[in-house]
Amino acid sequence: MNKYVKYGLIGVAVIGILAAMVYFLKQNSTPVELYKTETAIRKDIVNKVIVTGKVIPEDEINIKPQISGIIDKIILEEGVKVKAGDLIAVIKVVPNEQSLNQAAGRVRNAELALNNAKIEYDRNKVLFDKGVISSQDFNNLKLTFDQATQELKNAQADYQIIQKGSAGGSASANTNIRATVSGTILEIPVKEGDQVIQSNNFNDGTTIATIADMGKMIFEGEVDEAEVGKLHVGMPLEISMGALEEQKFEAKLKFIAPKGVEEEGAVQFKIEGDMHIPDSTSYVRAGYSANASIVLEEKKDVLSIKEALLQFDKETEKPYVEVETGENKFERKDLELGVSDGIDVEIVSGIDENSKIKVWNKLEKKSDDN
Repeated sequence: MNKYVKYGLIGVAVIGILAAMVYFLKQNSTPVELYKTETAIRKDIVNKVIVTGKVIPEDEINIKPQISGIIDKIILEEGVKVKAGDLIAVIKVVPNEQSLNQAAGRVRNAELALNNAKIEYDRNKVLFDKGVISSQDFNNLKLTFDQATQELKNAQADYQIIQKGSAGGSASANTNIRATVSGTILEIPVKEGDQVIQSNNFNDGTTIATIADMGKMIFEGEVDEAEVGKLHVGMPLEISMGALEEQKFEAKLKFIAPKGVEEEGAVQFKIEGDMHIPDSTSYVRAGYSANASIVLEEKKDVLSIKEALLQFDKETEKPYVEVETGENKFERKDLELGVSDGIDVEIVSGIDENSKIKVWNKLEKKSDDN
């Protein structure tokens, strides 16, 4: 009996070993993990660049005084619409004591010269009337008298300008600061009591106000050197502003800087675009931050795949994908690519819509039932 039991146990052990071997062979012959696959689809692809910048008026005019002095009164405020000639501020003249003294001395010298010329003129006129002196000599004396008279007028006018700001004694001509163009006052950087300097050949002068036409706005931004070569004047822009999120504005590229500026290791090129501001739009303020979307290339209804599916040859750097040929079996297919938007890329040749493309960085586990 023991003999049969012994042989029975041996048989059971052998069967168990064989069953275990069959199980492990089966498990090893079936892939535990499979790569996911995707197919190409047809869609529109737009390659565009987003430029960060701001919206500013096309022209800003700085209003500067014609005389130096102190701001006596500011009539208007920032944000007010003005017409050319509207009064913005009034300057009170504070004459330079040295210049005023010199002007007063010039007036006195002119008076002395005129008095002396008048005495000579009156005395020689009597002689001329009697026929004692010639006409030429009398005309010379009359010219001297006339010149002395004019010199006194000039000296008095200069004295009045230095003292009161104008030759007529009224300062309205030079001390009244008026708008030179129509538009909106963007900024008044001075306050009542501030000292201002006149604009001349040696000094830009103090800016009293800045005026701009808010109906003529431009987008100003900077483009990286990698993208600037793809731009050309006349390209359409789509402007979006952070302050007006629901509105889009059309613009046209009008300027690309011929020289770049290096910023943090990258070369940036300034661009400008003329904006179209509809009458029905919300008020656009100068200095709003904005983004410009510039379409570089666009393709309609083209075969495309995600760029993440691409692989690149280590030697030639040519793009390719791996296409499924059987269960967990793939074959390399070289591709010719077209336009890309950074997420999807156009497939010119290499695969079709039925190709199952290997997602090389994603695996899915096969269930035990399979």
